[in-house]
Amino acid sequence: MATELVRHLSAAELAEGLPAILAAPRGVGTVELVVRRPAEGEREVLEAGELDLVEGVVGDSWRHRGSRSTPDGSANPEMQLNVMSARVVDLVAAGDRDRWGLAGDQLYLDLDLSEEQLPAGTRLAVGDAVIEVTALPHTGCAKFMQRFGVDAHKFVNAKEHRPLRLRGLCAKVVEPGTVRPGDAVRTL
Repeated sequence: MATELVRHLSAAELAEGLPAILAAPRGVGTVELVVRRPAEGEREVLEAGELDLVEGVVGDSWRHRGSRSTPDGSANPEMQLNVMSARVVDLVAAGDRDRWGLAGDQLYLDLDLSEEQLPAGTRLAVGDAVIEVTALPHTGCAKFMQRFGVDAHKFVNAKEHRPLRLRGLCAKVVEPGTVRPGDAVRTL
């Protein structure tokens, strides 16, 4: 069986991509990818995702996996959805769109996700659903580092980049609905 060679960008290459990330649209953007994670390590790219008040993305394993951030280990409702910038994931995946879902997020948006533009409590219309940005940070983990490289992990988690939310943000569903790639996303 042949081993697939995966390209991880260097710190310098990642830094060169920052201007394109900073040029992301503000206020109104586009849903680029919708993914659900039916089980650990599995990804399903969806043509349409149903966002539910209890389940998050219907069919995603978020609720069943639980969280270390809750005293009883149950799923944290403030981390129901993980949202990442399509520009950031495209950069760390070295332009390989087939690898985007490996980041582990459910929604990939072409939108400025910075704290300045989307402070906690901001609501976004995503397709015909509405989500709310939560205050919990979303940081790159060991799996992210393994999939995209040490330099990518350092890049998205760098102290100076934290306000930009390069690793993404956490959100919760406040109005259920359907979301599809190509749908508009706008700040409410």
